[in-house]
Amino acid sequence: MKLMLPIYCFLVTILIHSNAIAQTDTTAKPAEKSIMRDTLDGKLDFSRFLIDAKGFIPVPFIITEPALGSFGLAIVPVFLTPKKRPPGFTGYIPPDITAGVAMYTANKSWLLGGMRIGSIPAKGLKYRIAAGVADINLSFFRELPNLGEKEFDFSIKTVPILLSLSKRISKKDVYLGVQYFFAKNELKALFKDSLPNDIQPSSFKSNIGSLGLFTDWDKRNSFFTADKGFRVNILYTMNDNWTGSDFEYQKLSGALNWFIPFKKKWISGFRAEFNQVFGDPPFYALPSLAMRGVPAVKYQGYTTALVETEQRFDFNLRWSAVAFAGYGKAFQRDESASETQSAYNVGGGFRYLIARVFKIRAGIDVAAGPGSFGWYIVFGHNWNR
Repeated sequence: MKLMLPIYCFLVTILIHSNAIAQTDTTAKPAEKSIMRDTLDGKLDFSRFLIDAKGFIPVPFIITEPALGSFGLAIVPVFLTPKKRPPGFTGYIPPDITAGVAMYTANKSWLLGGMRIGSIPAKGLKYRIAAGVADINLSFFRELPNLGEKEFDFSIKTVPILLSLSKRISKKDVYLGVQYFFAKNELKALFKDSLPNDIQPSSFKSNIGSLGLFTDWDKRNSFFTADKGFRVNILYTMNDNWTGSDFEYQKLSGALNWFIPFKKKWISGFRAEFNQVFGDPPFYALPSLAMRGVPAVKYQGYTTALVETEQRFDFNLRWSAVAFAGYGKAFQRDESASETQSAYNVGGGFRYLIARVFKIRAGIDVAAGPGSFGWYIVFGHNWNR
């Protein structure tokens, strides 16, 4: 199901060096040339450990998503494998990423899973594989006549699998691909009130099987924390009996991430996302606004759209500050713009360059939305999906 996809982006940590923020000596001393220190400035850095020792980052991840109880822990070992550039290949080649995850949160949600994101540059191929098992407790919100907004808690037991393969079709790094997502879901209502009209008991034990076609144009200079470039992704998915789904619906999604270095130390990022669902999906598979400071799945609709900007200022090689703000809307069927649900977010945080060779920055963000507040650990970039 759609909700599980962001969970596989929980490859997140913050590792803060004990030295002061100021960097005045850019020459590493002999005593500092350990495998956990950068040869450029002698600061804490995982690049050589990942490359030379073929090691991994044992990520102790603190989960701060309000929809999951605002607190939880996850262990995520992350392996990065650099790729060799084949003759005649131009453009950025991201490393292969292999990771596992074990998660438990304050509202008794848990997850076990693994993923692999890789490529075969000589063949112009990219692939993604992810699988897991989870029991996620989530709150869905509905506007009820004479009662206003009401919260409905559900337990969602799911076994999701994601398979994706794409082929480079131009020297401009445009990829055309196919993906398949399957999830066996079992829901249980954690409340005694009557169900809202749009939530049918028939969807409580069901399967989703989504077959999708997508195009991806990625010109960012890093998969993790880009300093320049853009990414455009358009995905169309179909759910039907022949795809293994108990529901008949289609979904069109589009996303744009654009990074502009206005100055050497000032990186300006812009994000736009759009989702449109056709047919009759189960209530838990409706698109929702994914924004820091806004609880997951609170703002759902058959159509969602959002824009966001993030500004990053680099104080020096290692340390940066970020500020961000965004606005989104979730449309129901036959609903005018004035009747739709809307949400905003505003916040800021800091980053530390934890793996210079891979351009990986990690840090903490705090964000506020309509009547909500949260803090988030970021590994790479929050917009990575």
